[in-house]
Amino acid sequence: MSAAPPPKKRTWSLNSRATRGLIFQAIALLLIAAGVWFLAHNTQENMRVRGIQSGFDFLGAAAGFDIGETLIPYSPSESYGKAIWVGVLNTLKVAVIGIVLTTLLGVLLGVGRFSRNALVRGLCYGYVEVFRNVPILLQLLMWYLVFIELLPPSNEAWNLGHLFYLSKGGFSFPFPSAGVGQVLAGVGLGLVAAWAWRQGVQKRFERTGQNADRVWAPIALIAVFALVGWLVAGMPREWNIPEQLAFMVDGGVSATPEFMAILIGLVIYTSAFVAEVVRGGIQSVSRGQDEAAAALGLNPKQKMNLVILPQAMRVIIPPLTNQYLNLTKNSSLAVAVGYPDVVSIANTTINQSGRAVECIAIIMLVYLTTSLSTSAFMNWYNQRVAIQER
Repeated sequence: MSAAPPPKKRTWSLNSRATRGLIFQAIALLLIAAGVWFLAHNTQENMRVRGIQSGFDFLGAAAGFDIGETLIPYSPSESYGKAIWVGVLNTLKVAVIGIVLTTLLGVLLGVGRFSRNALVRGLCYGYVEVFRNVPILLQLLMWYLVFIELLPPSNEAWNLGHLFYLSKGGFSFPFPSAGVGQVLAGVGLGLVAAWAWRQGVQKRFERTGQNADRVWAPIALIAVFALVGWLVAGMPREWNIPEQLAFMVDGGVSATPEFMAILIGLVIYTSAFVAEVVRGGIQSVSRGQDEAAAALGLNPKQKMNLVILPQAMRVIIPPLTNQYLNLTKNSSLAVAVGYPDVVSIANTTINQSGRAVECIAIIMLVYLTTSLSTSAFMNWYNQRVAIQER
């Protein structure tokens, strides 16, 4: 048996295409760095000549303004940096919840376009054509007006079982008083276990053709891990339940009209595009795959879950990533309905501190970071899908 040939040594020669490629990349990076330095230096020098303060030292100064909706404790006496961080968390809250809900609704609408029921197909088609052709800003304003004009006042809130209240003051619902962190940690571990279960089922199906439950078993795993988290927290049973008072609804957890408007508007608008992405991905699978699955005796649900959707994912994921990025960036329109996201808080900071360049740079950095993180995760998932298809 002949020995493997020794690896080729890299030869650094201008006649080598790889060497020339590295040199051109290094030159391009140097030119970009020089351009960025020139712009930054020129901007700073012009601001100095005109007596405009610059720098990020203002982030440690007291903000002096209140924020109507926060995920972490905040008071006006705290710093601008803390206020901007509150805005970043509010932006992430809209983006993460919106991506999850958009995915669920968009997939249902996309699959519904292939339903054998003409009414379902028509409703899905009408939904897509209506909501994707109305500008997102108009939809946000429409939903905001629904909450502040059409809903009853807080002292006459609609309620369901005296547990859920909906009014101009927002949507209030019960929430556990303790143990939330442990339960959420359990849910996170349950999601990992559910993902591992589905991966194992898929590999077994590809190897032996034997299938197993992919829905109820993962849900059971999530429930079991959440139960474990509740037990670790000491089995708390106290709930913070909202209560109708004379002038308002007090207690529980409340989603403000501004948050509901931006969330519903983004989900409804983006899910229409996601539905078209899913429809295009399904249509990219050849009809022979559907016929082969039917010849094996698979019912329509099994054909969609086991044969068509797995093959359509390679077409769906890249444009789906674009829609996730669009949803995250469109959340900057929250300023139109008064939701305190990072753009809104940064605008207030600019008006008070005068540090426009720094605040705009922070906004750009926030959206650049979230977009690149989303792209990195989706690219990783896309590679996993491609490997599984091989």
